Amino acid sequence: MAQYIADATNEQEKTLRSFPDGQRNCYTLPTNSSKKYLIRATFTYGNYDGLNSSEKGSLFLFGLHIGVNFWATVNLTNWGSSDTMYKEVITVAPDKFISVCLINLGSGTPFVSTLDLRELDGAMFPFLNLSVSISHLARQRYGSVDDYITRYPTDPFDRFWEAALRYKFPFLNMTTNQDVTKLPGNDDFQVPMPILQKASTISSNFSEFNVSVIFPDNMKNIDNINNIDYRSLELLPIFHFADIGGNNQNRTFDIYNDGNLMFPNYIPPLFRAESTYQSGKFLRKRGLNFTLRKTPSSELQPLINAFEVYSLVHTDNLTTSPDDVDYMKEVKKYYSYTRNWNGDPCSPREYSWQGLACDYANGNKNPRITRINLSASGLIGGLHIAFMKMASLENFDSSCGIPPTPCTGLYPLEAVLERLEFAGKSAEQEDYSIYEEEAPLHIDIKRFTYAELKLITNNFQSIIGKGGFGTVYHGILENNDEVAVKVLVETSIAESKDFLPEVQTLSKVHHKNLVTLVGYCQNRKCLALVYDFMPRGNLQLSWCSTKEKETWYPFKGYDSSLNWEERLHIALDAAQGLEYLHESCSPSIVHRDVKTPNILLDKNLVAKISDFGLSRAFNAAHTHISTVVAGTLGYLDPEYHATFQLTVKTDVYSFGIVLLEIVTGQPPVFMDPQTVHLPNWVRQKIDKGSIHDVVDKKLLDQYDATHLQTVIDLAMNCLENTSIDRPSMTEVVSVLKVLFTVAISSEKRSVTSTPQEKNVMDADIPRQFHLMISGATTTSYDNEGSSSQSGPTGGMSEISYISGR
Repeated sequence: MAQYIADATNEQEKTLRSFPDGQRNCYTLPTNSSKKYLIRATFTYGNYDGLNSSEKGSLFLFGLHIGVNFWATVNLTNWGSSDTMYKEVITVAPDKFISVCLINLGSGTPFVSTLDLRELDGAMFPFLNLSVSISHLARQRYGSVDDYITRYPTDPFDRFWEAALRYKFPFLNMTTNQDVTKLPGNDDFQVPMPILQKASTISSNFSEFNVSVIFPDNMKNIDNINNIDYRSLELLPIFHFADIGGNNQNRTFDIYNDGNLMFPNYIPPLFRAESTYQSGKFLRKRGLNFTLRKTPSSELQPLINAFEVYSLVHTDNLTTSPDDVDYMKEVKKYYSYTRNWNGDPCSPREYSWQGLACDYANGNKNPRITRINLSASGLIGGLHIAFMKMASLENFDSSCGIPPTPCTGLYPLEAVLERLEFAGKSAEQEDYSIYEEEAPLHIDIKRFTYAELKLITNNFQSIIGKGGFGTVYHGILENNDEVAVKVLVETSIAESKDFLPEVQTLSKVHHKNLVTLVGYCQNRKCLALVYDFMPRGNLQLSWCSTKEKETWYPFKGYDSSLNWEERLHIALDAAQGLEYLHESCSPSIVHRDVKTPNILLDKNLVAKISDFGLSRAFNAAHTHISTVVAGTLGYLDPEYHATFQLTVKTDVYSFGIVLLEIVTGQPPVFMDPQTVHLPNWVRQKIDKGSIHDVVDKKLLDQYDATHLQTVIDLAMNCLENTSIDRPSMTEVVSVLKVLFTVAISSEKRSVTSTPQEKNVMDADIPRQFHLMISGATTTSYDNEGSSSQSGPTGGMSEISYISGR
């Protein structure tokens, strides 16, 4: 762990993990097979070891692998010790996990400060597949002279967009409030709207400008290291354009690459986004220099909104047979083995696991493990059943290792199988009820045995949900009470970090708007929680069609649609549950994962907060606690994400998203037609003066426009960027109580009036939407490189986490 860096700009730069031992050390990240992901690693040296390795002149570098394939070299030679470098790769997950490995190249101890995993929309980067990934080299936004890195929540996928700082005079910056549209099905990169609403051009005295990417000088020292030559990288440049000039004058220009015409007579579409790149073609160059040159017939100068450069990463090396990988993970886990067993067991060959021999003979098939040598390993216990399942295993050597009997040297495979058959059942026949029960927790709720859970759930027949903890089954107790049984199997108590906090929390809290914990099961092979059953599922299902709901939730007989009064009541219930956690518990409890899937509905539509696996106790005597960021993308408090400082206001932000979902029926992140964060979408709609357009169409004319405006205003207050500006949950409850009381007793007005009244916000509401973007849509130019626009600005926050680099 690194020393504290006093002048670090964010929490992520203050700590790191180093790997002085082993040639390859890996992190395993959970993924969904065939989904696309952005993976980002950051590196802030901070002179944590006192050796000044980055500044003393000698090579300081190490490698990065994505799975079994080379990704990048991290070269910190002559790099400032307090500066941060980051590496990104965009890849397709080959399986249910991706390994990120740090490779010791003999020129410094590998380390990493942060590692981020972001799932991308499946339509993005259409040229990627299991064999082709891309590594980020540059991602620049134009139209401003700030030095921020723009990321989440402006970019729902948390990409880093750096300001093109070196481009000043003769550049002119342009900005607009007008929406930049995208043609459906033509959004390969989903550039965020705020970035497309800015651009750079040049004064009329000039006819061309250059866009260049020159790799840092410290890259020249790593040519030919690890077979990587930066002079022959395969590069993919991508231009992002939208003509936000706001008039119909002709703007045509040619794009040259080192003097060679690349895109002739290009016309950026007016207020419509378009990305330009050569699909399937990569450039082999040491650096990139592009010229955007005005054509003779053009009335306006060239412009650019954003620019990206990626390098090709070949991800076609074969991994070890997936079955063998799973079996070896079982072995490693069972024996708590800590050799150099990191990453893929057989591939790449030079980093294969110690003690394994693999068959690489068939070059177009996955390597298989043929021999395992655990001699003198000092491991204790019987042979694990996984050895029996490895189809290609020919020899097994455990001399003075695993067997509890005297050393017998090399076992033929037949002997191993015979020993395992004698040992007992196969894994498929295993009954977890035979395992010794762990010592009971000192809590006043029922403890179930695994055998009882099998009986309650009819042998785990009916699945009603799946989540981060495990699978949820429907069950019936002896007294005919229905329950939900949430099970995570094949793990140990120590490995399930979410289990004990959830049991301890739920055993202590009792409120009508918190899910009731009936009991739990705990032994060495099974962890389970037993809750009251919520027959109407979770709140998120209410936005689904009946067909969609039946696909995800097998219980029928309930109308999934909710009217305006029901939605207000559910919002009030959920708010009261959070208020209890924040104000009535001592110490206060921060849920950390407030979202519509974690708000459950009973048969009477009473809402209850569930899933306390991420919750943290919070002493009111302190303003915050520091934690590893946890939560769900779209609901995550940007202040918490940036500072790691957890407060009760973190839940308030997430509840603001829930309120907007209740009003709009939209998920927190969705396509319209490009990816947008729900608060930004609401701001854009209301900026146009049409509050009616944000409301879920299922509500028709059920709501009062003034009440609707108050709910949205409350949600936006909850979504303030600074936590101190957000209301407490007690204040939220007070507003919702008044609204609900008035809603069930007053007559509907506004929407049953004229269309003009229905679509215009009430000007008499005392507190206006100060987070909304307002003012007329204009575009202006500033010769000093800055931009201006009429009317106030706001709404979009740009958070700087890492100094531009």
